Amino acid sequence: MKNIVIQLGDIKVRAKLNGSQAAGLIWDALPIKSFISTWGKEIYFQIPVKAKLEEGFSSETAELGDLGYWPEGDCFCIFFGATPVSKPGEIRPASAINLIGKLDDDWEILKTVQEDQPVIIQEED
Repeated sequence: MKNIVIQLGDIKVRAKLNGSQAAGLIWDALPIKSFISTWGKEIYFQIPVKAKLEEGFSSETAELGDLGYWPEGDCFCIFFGATPVSKPGEIRPASAINLIGKLDDDWEILKTVQEDQPVIIQEED
């Protein structure tokens, strides 16, 4: 597990990247800067990483606080609730993602994040 900090506008959260290939590519690309988009209770943003779905890490659903990499859009995703395609009791991305890590901090704070704010991912000090 590798520790990162994600700065979303004025909000800062800590997270851990797992041992997936996509997470390793993201780690190698740090620091990453982008701009926030939202889709329901999912924050996502394009990053300069290209990876494919990985056996053992790909999923059609996510859990609260999961970090994902969406290969179809080269996007880093943070899940904190239902998306427009979620069924009751689940969190469903637009299509399959690689699960790449988990938030260490409370995901509730993410409800205040706004579209088009800057986002920076970097190694935790």
